[in-house]
Amino acid sequence: MYENFEVTITPLKRRRRVRVYLPDTYHEDERKHYPVLYMHDGQNLYKDEDAGYGMAWRIGDYLDKSDFDLIVVGIDCNEGLKRLDEYGPWESTAMTDVFSSDRQSIGGEGKDYIEYIVHELKPMIDKKYRTIPDETSMAGSSMGGLISTYAACMYPDVFKRVASISSAYWFNQKEIEDLIKESDLSSIERFYLDIGTKENTESIDDLTYIHSSRDIYALLHEKVQDCRFEVVEGAVHNEVAWRERVPMIVDYLLKG
Repeated sequence: MYENFEVTITPLKRRRRVRVYLPDTYHEDERKHYPVLYMHDGQNLYKDEDAGYGMAWRIGDYLDKSDFDLIVVGIDCNEGLKRLDEYGPWESTAMTDVFSSDRQSIGGEGKDYIEYIVHELKPMIDKKYRTIPDETSMAGSSMGGLISTYAACMYPDVFKRVASISSAYWFNQKEIEDLIKESDLSSIERFYLDIGTKENTESIDDLTYIHSSRDIYALLHEKVQDCRFEVVEGAVHNEVAWRERVPMIVDYLLKG
């Protein structure tokens, strides 16, 4: 089942919809508590009719059929360049072709976005639902993968299992590499990364995606006790491609 509600991302003073997936068993046993997975681009997670391009991950459909008991908290993204602002931890000039005449850079609001999740949204979710507060994961795709990796570095004791899918690391390549090098990631239990071989988007080609993610994996592999990297042959950059990888990703993150 799904529950939706509106929140204010306090540091950014913006209203946003949060979409929560609850397992079928949630109301059957009021003594049972559940791990939580936070995800970005919440409108694209569950139903095709809600998704921006008419294609959803359908992660709820998969979980309904699986043996995993999990709460998923999906946070809708902002529109247009504001999505890149919120998911970009640092300002970037990597996509000048999409800039409007009044923009010299994009990104830089990711810190405030993650601070809101950690200090306001997570406590709200832990109070509202029967969660296991110490079993919290995060996952996202494209820019959502970049901001999930940033969150893992800043709060490794909170987000102990992370999935970064088809990640746009190139947006802040140097900064995220430097942050990983500086961070103590010993408390992260599992970290999943992947990239498709046909990920080209707008001015960013597939080789940029692949090399960018391989460089990040090389750093994470040295610092995270269980780190997995997949290069998915023929996979493109959209929700249908990510939907096909949901079973593998969830199984890796949550099994055991």
